[in-house]
Amino acid sequence: MRVSRIKAITKKELIQIGRDPLSLAMAFIMPVMLLLIFGYAITLDVNNIRTVVYDSDNSSLSREFVNEFKRSGYFTIVNNITDNRDIDKYLDSGMAQVAIVIPEDFSRKLKGSKNGDAMIIVDGSDSNTATIALGYISAISEIYSQKTKGIKITPLIEPRIRVWYNSELKSRNFIIPGLIAVIMAVIAALLTSLTVAREWERGTMEQLISTPVKSPELITGKLIPYFMIGFIDVLMSVFMAVFLFEVPLKGNFFLLMGLSSIFLFGGLSLGILISIVAKSQLVASQISMVATFLPAFLLSGFMYAISNMPAALQTVTYIIPARYFVSILKGIFLKGSSLKLLTFETFLLMLFGVTVFAIANRKFKKRIA
Repeated sequence: MRVSRIKAITKKELIQIGRDPLSLAMAFIMPVMLLLIFGYAITLDVNNIRTVVYDSDNSSLSREFVNEFKRSGYFTIVNNITDNRDIDKYLDSGMAQVAIVIPEDFSRKLKGSKNGDAMIIVDGSDSNTATIALGYISAISEIYSQKTKGIKITPLIEPRIRVWYNSELKSRNFIIPGLIAVIMAVIAALLTSLTVAREWERGTMEQLISTPVKSPELITGKLIPYFMIGFIDVLMSVFMAVFLFEVPLKGNFFLLMGLSSIFLFGGLSLGILISIVAKSQLVASQISMVATFLPAFLLSGFMYAISNMPAALQTVTYIIPARYFVSILKGIFLKGSSLKLLTFETFLLMLFGVTVFAIANRKFKKRIA
């Protein structure tokens, strides 16, 4: 490959990008908007469980039981109702996710050394929230029972738990790095999915074909400008993750950017391949969205653990490059992983990029069909 020809194609592509400020603005604004929207919208933390209370006993003990839920910080009491028929209304309408029903003899049983009964109704339509809420309810009830009876239980085993890498257990700390991988997978493919297709639609491909520029030189020249844009997008995303979302970056920043560059090369090459095959900007953009967003979002381990997926889907995830980039980002951000620990993921990302680039080069023919 001749460097002068690559530089000529790169210069041509930069001029083309400069003439389309809307696309250029989209390339920089879209990652920021997606990161803001998904970063604030997606959370696995459950800390505002809407709760309605029906207290038939209305005693100091029953009120203290309800206050235990308030003090926990996980439950928000939306109303104290006086008619148990209103429970269905609150749960059916979604105004409440949990209902606490305290019978009339609640305090009398507790004072009489009997077990006090309280019915807790949980909306199971959201199984994740319901499961977590049940755990909170069990813990609060146990604590209240011990305080009321004055019992102090000394366990036979006293576990001393330490949480590594995400000590505060904030879901945002592992969601944001994975989200960067998903966004960059989509942006990288979208950036280059229109380049070759645009040439065919505007009739300028015939002029390129008539030049001595070879296929690898043409593809490389078109990749370089978008690689620079993608690199800036990665920088902005990392900056937002650290300073806006306060995700700790424990690893080496330069290692992060280096491995991100490898992922970018593969994503941009995939976009070029889609553009070569589609020969239509509309079709290319649609294919790139389907081929990147859904696999990266669902099959990369970003939102759902791969180990919990069916065996067939687990096999499919091995061909999703975002799977390895998600592991790299979480490793560098939260664990401070070194290149030695990320060798496997790095090798597969390099293999994917080289393979897709080679296929794109093979698919591109310098002749008019």
